[in-house]
Amino acid sequence: MHWIAAQMERTRAHFPALQRSAHGRAVAFLDGPAGSQVPQCVIDAVAGYLRDCNANHGGEFDTSRRSDALLEEAHRAVADLLGATDPAGIIFGANMTTLTLAFSRAIARTWRAGDEVLISQLDHDGNFAPWQLAARDAGVVVRPIAIRAGDCTLDMDDLRRQLSPRTRLVAMGAASNFSGTINPVAEIVRCAHAVGAEVFIDAVHYAPHRLMDVAGWGCDYLVCSAYKFFGPHVGVLWGRPDRMEALQPYKLSVAPDSLPGRWMTGTQNHEGIAGVLAAVNYLASLTPTPTPASRREAIVKAMELIAEHEHELARQCLRGLRDIPGLQVFGITDEARLAERVPTFSFRSAKISPQEMARRLGEAGIFVWHGNFYALPLTQALGIEPAGAVRAGFLHYNTAAEVERLVEALRALA
Repeated sequence: MHWIAAQMERTRAHFPALQRSAHGRAVAFLDGPAGSQVPQCVIDAVAGYLRDCNANHGGEFDTSRRSDALLEEAHRAVADLLGATDPAGIIFGANMTTLTLAFSRAIARTWRAGDEVLISQLDHDGNFAPWQLAARDAGVVVRPIAIRAGDCTLDMDDLRRQLSPRTRLVAMGAASNFSGTINPVAEIVRCAHAVGAEVFIDAVHYAPHRLMDVAGWGCDYLVCSAYKFFGPHVGVLWGRPDRMEALQPYKLSVAPDSLPGRWMTGTQNHEGIAGVLAAVNYLASLTPTPTPASRREAIVKAMELIAEHEHELARQCLRGLRDIPGLQVFGITDEARLAERVPTFSFRSAKISPQEMARRLGEAGIFVWHGNFYALPLTQALGIEPAGAVRAGFLHYNTAAEVERLVEALRALA
């Protein structure tokens, strides 16, 4: 048994929501792909900020100084989470979509006629539509990379064919929030850099499942969302500091010109950022003793343990789903390739609509989502609009018993 599974009772005790019941049964929170539950330490951090140091930035008094110190520590913590060497490159904002829209407008000012941007139908629309809009305004060409619909994977051969000296940016997801597919980020970066293009990675869905490593990947920009990795609703943008200093953001004249403030428009969600800090520290705390020398080392070990636990949940779920008559499972279904996906499963049946299936599962205390999950480019490519699919996802606080509950409930519906 993996360490996370062995410590499951203690792990779940951190999350008050996991004690919830519905329709007389304990809730199985399989809605994590749309947002995780949060541990008590995050709840306490948000409330503690509002209670103890609720103040705006830059004041010459105690609560403002304490607030600024906490926010600076949050930048360092997220840098540790992402594997970034300089916390000045960490930008907080409302959410990934807002940050990406703002960033896309700024970088598009550097594009010229004849330039090209590559995007993928495997992605969430938040890493698809912003680049279409920015390219339209800049008068440059957007080229979608082909996907393999059979297993919902990126066609890397098509990516290589379409890369050229005209390519300015490649925008790709680290993992699909629909199929769970993990993209080969480091390989994508190598291919793009070989032709002089930059790479923007959407790691929103990847973040709670695997280790983010901007230095190891060599990417130029990355976005993620704290509410997916056990924190509040706060978005994160990281960029190479030299590029973030060179690019001109849309900002007020009174805003600082230095990093990270030049990209952080308006007054930030300070209490939410305090919660982000607590969420990162929570992840680091999952490492068993002896405690690693640094927070980054602790996060590296914690994500290894999480991946091992989730791998077993994915294996169990996949075996159960494949045995249900008439159930179509999207994405990678070969057990030998489980390392190429996270434990997020989208599926549908010809006998019952996704909405009705989600409703019945909800009545059984199993919380899942239905629809397209904003992965509209992919659901359109798969031809399953407008109904979409049902999605169930597992995080490190989920159990083998919850996997079995899902499989048994789906078998009953089938």
